[in-house]
Amino acid sequence: MTGRRPPHTAAASAWPARALGAVLCLALLAAWEALARRSGLSALVLPAPSAVAASLWSGLRSGYFTPHVAATLSALGLGLAGGGVAGLLMGALLAESPWAERVLRPYVVLSQVTPKLALAPLFVLWFGFGMASTALITGLICFFPLMENTLTGLKQADPQRLQLFRMLGATRWQTLLRLKLPVALPTVLAGLRMAVVLALVGAVVGEFIGASRGLGAVIIASQGSMDTALMFAALVLIAVIGLLLYQATLLVERLLLRPYTAVS
Repeated sequence: MTGRRPPHTAAASAWPARALGAVLCLALLAAWEALARRSGLSALVLPAPSAVAASLWSGLRSGYFTPHVAATLSALGLGLAGGGVAGLLMGALLAESPWAERVLRPYVVLSQVTPKLALAPLFVLWFGFGMASTALITGLICFFPLMENTLTGLKQADPQRLQLFRMLGATRWQTLLRLKLPVALPTVLAGLRMAVVLALVGAVVGEFIGASRGLGAVIIASQGSMDTALMFAALVLIAVIGLLLYQATLLVERLLLRPYTAVS
């Protein structure tokens, strides 16, 4: 007996919470609609959900949002790939070399405490107005969670098992792949979840300053034209993309951890 509930039982027990969440969402939308219609507030200040939905549907049907969503996803993908790989490698290096950790970690922390929004104008000046500067900002933002979680996870290996690997003559590379990395995998994947969410934030923030396409650029353009409904529509798309990416990351995490959590 493992004490774990069957999957179908766990899924069935989650339905009441999901139904309650849906009801709460509908109630908030209804309250928002009533407030927008009856309070006398201008649509420039608070558009009704129906107006936001109309703007969203119009943009999707006409294809207006398509190049902007593609630009945001491209910047996100490039930044996450570059920053993620760099974070994994830097975390592994710092975990395997105490000397490198003492020398390099202060510089890594210094690069993260600097506000990325303050660096955006410099990136635009150095790398131009477009995808490159936005991807670099995204990579910097998602670098640190993966680096820190990789460093923390690789240091969680049992000292007795490490000693056993040394006694058996295992090389450092074998110890890293066969002992430290499996132990660190849950922590690394938790860092990946954070990195995915932060990568989307980084892409949108980068587009505020250094891009003519992307959902961040749509928000800035709608602010200039005082089209608040379009601004909210872009925010809805950003939220949906973030939720989908987070759920995809959870799925990848379950698949990668399945061999280690399977009960015989």
